[in-house]
Amino acid sequence: MTGQPSIEIDTSKPHPARMYDWYLGGKDNYPVDEAMGRQMLALDARVPVMAKVNRAFMHRATRWLAGHGVRQFLDIGTGIPTEPNLHQIAQETAPDARVVYCDNDPIVLAHAAALLRGTEEGVTEYLQADVRDPDAIIEGAKKVLDLTRPVALSLVALLHFVPDEDGAHDLVGRLLAALPTGSYLMMTHATADFSPEESAAATAKLKAAGVTLALRSRTEFARFFDSLELVEPGVEVVDKWHPELGEPIPGQEDGVIPGYGALGRTS
Repeated sequence: MTGQPSIEIDTSKPHPARMYDWYLGGKDNYPVDEAMGRQMLALDARVPVMAKVNRAFMHRATRWLAGHGVRQFLDIGTGIPTEPNLHQIAQETAPDARVVYCDNDPIVLAHAAALLRGTEEGVTEYLQADVRDPDAIIEGAKKVLDLTRPVALSLVALLHFVPDEDGAHDLVGRLLAALPTGSYLMMTHATADFSPEESAAATAKLKAAGVTLALRSRTEFARFFDSLELVEPGVEVVDKWHPELGEPIPGQEDGVIPGYGALGRTS
């Protein structure tokens, strides 16, 4: 593993990666994460379904990418390992796939060994870094990935924690600028388009706990792909993007999932 500092886990406030783990039924979270998770469930009982649907999008998009010749993946905002992980999906199709995982939560580092069990032909590596430091991410990634060949940049359920004032679009642009033509951006993002009142309440509760939630509209999300060639069907509600590439998540049919997903190619 590269770039890892000593592990110091802050359990005084909730962390999105640990809350996500709780939504998925994992055990690598703390009472503060569960408490905030339960507050989110009180606003919308389908939050765990949304988390699972996001993960299912990552599986489907990774299958699409591997099936279209992509052999390198840079997954930022990896989260706590939950099988199947991205490298397992990619290496099912392409055993020689190379994957770099990146997250800023020390608890992910503590469990990163579970992310490194890939095929003998492929490579998996973990990098401890924050999306707000794209230069450090690229420096670490290029020790494993060949940046003269296409790379799929995965930002699944991450950018809605990075507000515009933190330069979210610039961060994505800087990451993509370091990747060659033919690379891809794989991304999902929560939205308030379908449930504005509940979304406003969730944003306020998370802010009070020290977690920034920057929900974006469909138009605002689509801006991340302005310079890219969108893969059909373009920007879509997460569970509607190439559903034939995976299995449906129980509960996803109970109303609109409030999030968008897309895959775009650099040219």
